[in-house]
Amino acid sequence: MPEGDVETYHVDGKWRNRIQGNPGFLDEFATRDQAVLAGRDRARELAVEHVVRNRDGTIGDRSSYGNDPRNIPG
Repeated sequence: MPEGDVETYHVDGKWRNRIQGNPGFLDEFATRDQAVLAGRDRARELAVEHVVRNRDGTIGDRSSYGNDPRNIPG
């Protein structure tokens, strides 16, 4: 995942959001839904990708709100 993307993940019984490449986390939530909404809003603000991980760490969802290399006009 490129630096700067927003990632929603689960750790120690909490859902958190962080920006890849930056230490620490942005915010913490009791529920996945709350974290996903906040992470999506931040990804839209920054015009980057939002990656939502499942509890086991696998990627559950991925949305692009910025320069998506797969959407190059041709």
